Formats: sequence, structure tokens, C-alpha cells
Amino acid sequence: MKSLAELQAIKEKMKDKVVLREGTADVRVVVGMATCGIAAGARPVLNAIVECVNEGGLADKVTVSQTGCIGLCQYEPIVEIFEAGKDKVTYVKMDADKAKRVVEEHLKGGKIVTDYTIAAAKN
Repeated sequence: MKSLAELQAIKEKMKDKVVLREGTADVRVVVGMATCGIAAGARPVLNAIVECVNEGGLADKVTVSQTGCIGLCQYEPIVEIFEAGKDKVTYVKMDADKAKRVVEEHLKGGKIVTDYTIAAAKN
């Protein structure tokens, strides 16, 4: 980098790749990114969710963030979805493809993907 303008150009280029942390969205998606989550593959899950939220035009409705340990290491990678007035939904053993499906069906379509929830994993 040689100038402030070059830095600004990099910032604009990467803006859609950065985790969405701000806003007053009705839906909050939290990805467990502690050591156990990262080791289990949480980074590609987080990237897929951010990418799909941006591409799907959901950035004004959905906030995506990361957290530390959720406390269920055997179920990592874990994604929790919090919606105003609804119970939290916990998705477990996620991967990038499952994350894309959750964005499409749950965040866009309003239908919980029950096959990926913690309740289904315990059966």
C-alpha cells in the first residue's frame, strides 16, 4: 500500500467479505469460533453464511457474528439463530453446504432445517 486511496479501495473490495456485526437486524446468526469450532471447520461455515447473506440481499435483515465457545464441542461447528419473538435454533455439525441450505431455507424461507438441529443430532 502506498496511499490512503489504495487502502480505501481494499476496504471497499473486502467489505462484503467481512463478518456483519453492526445493525439492528431482527435476525442474528452466531457461529461458534473457539478453537474447537475452528478445528472442526467453522471458518468455511462462517464464510459461506456471510457470502450467502450478502448475495441474497439479507444484510439489512440478518446480522452475522462469531462467538467463542458455545460449550458443545462434540457438535461443532455450531450455528445459532436468534429471531425476535422466537426460540433460538441451534444447528450442529455444520459445513459450508449445510450453511448455504440454512440461509436459503431458514433465513430466506422461514423454515427451520430440522435435520441439522441439535434435537436431530441427539436422536
